[in-house]
Amino acid sequence: MRVKNLAYGIVLSSCWLTSWVVSSFAVNDVVSSNQINTKTITVNQAEFGVLRDDRNGKTSFVPTTKVPHQEGNRYGWRIQLKDNQNEVTWKEVLRLPKLPETWSTSSGENLLISADGMEAVTKRTQSAKKGVIENFWTVASGDPTGKHAIAVYIDNRRVGFFEFEVVSPKKK
Repeated sequence: MRVKNLAYGIVLSSCWLTSWVVSSFAVNDVVSSNQINTKTITVNQAEFGVLRDDRNGKTSFVPTTKVPHQEGNRYGWRIQLKDNQNEVTWKEVLRLPKLPETWSTSSGENLLISADGMEAVTKRTQSAKKGVIENFWTVASGDPTGKHAIAVYIDNRRVGFFEFEVVSPKKK
């Protein structure tokens, strides 16, 4: 009987010790995580639009929800963050209404395509110059027309959501 009680004591002691070690790791992980991510991201403005080049080569951002389906047109988003001039890592999810002929990026960046081929996930770290982060896509001939959506996330929190339509150009 004494051996049995001793065995119970050893098992209980080891369970207590194991739970203490496991919980101390969990507390340390929470503390470390909070120390790294102490600044809350606040969005001042989020907008979607197209980029237009004027005759002098100056590019301007034109807010709109309609993107003409013409090869070379650039469309995308920009988000103004409050009090942030640091590097920011964001994730963008672009959802198309139909399969495009191809997916590509000019810089070979981190681009993941969904199993159905209609969604692309891009991750990028960029400097928030004057608190602004942005990303633009270029219309290719094989891109579908129709309703599209882009969601932008920082630290797994959605900071922007844009619904827009790629439309066939007006016939002259």
